[in-house]
Amino acid sequence: MPTLLSTKILNSAQQQSLLNAGFKLSQYDAIQIIPVDFEMPEKIENVIFTSQNAVKRIQNSEFRTRLSDGKVQNCFCVGKKTKALLETKGGKIIGWAEYGKDLAHLIIDTFRNEKFVFFCGNLRREELPILLKKNKVDFKEICIYKTELNPKKFQQDFDGVLFYSPSGVESFCQQNNLENSIAFCIGTTTAAEAEKHTNKIVIAEEPTVESVIRSCCKVSKTL
Repeated sequence: MPTLLSTKILNSAQQQSLLNAGFKLSQYDAIQIIPVDFEMPEKIENVIFTSQNAVKRIQNSEFRTRLSDGKVQNCFCVGKKTKALLETKGGKIIGWAEYGKDLAHLIIDTFRNEKFVFFCGNLRREELPILLKKNKVDFKEICIYKTELNPKKFQQDFDGVLFYSPSGVESFCQQNNLENSIAFCIGTTTAAEAEKHTNKIVIAEEPTVESVIRSCCKVSKTL
């Protein structure tokens, strides 16, 4: 029976998909999300989120009330899951993309003269803020959580390891290696980090957990 390690705890439906495909599944959280104190701006015209973690971080703050009251005019985000989560909080989604650089180009092309607040974590990707600065888009970056690595040593090799972020790869590889495993990656930036440790990489067709799981199921018979 092929073995898999997920570097985040999956929900029951996601776990069952892998078990039904004939995998023996282990899982743990390779990273931890730690809230940090931040000061909410008095006025927010347009807001940018590049992760679900950022949306979850503000859900118990006054920002959620501002969303539902329409005091935050427009929301811009990266990823389908981030978009869906924002919509459940009452956010009005004006623009979204699967990757930060694509969202940056959308903002530059269509909303260059607007002002933005960018809620993010301490390990956020560089592409979006670099492009916005280069094109003189007015934005304020506010760190509202930090990502901490949660390394753990495993006493076995796995046929496949599922990764959902570059920091997840970094955390796992601090105490383990990928020499005998396939790295199943949620997207190209995660794959770029995995390439530092292995050339056996499968990139999901879409940057979602479900797509990572489907990529595992497609190659299950070869493991």
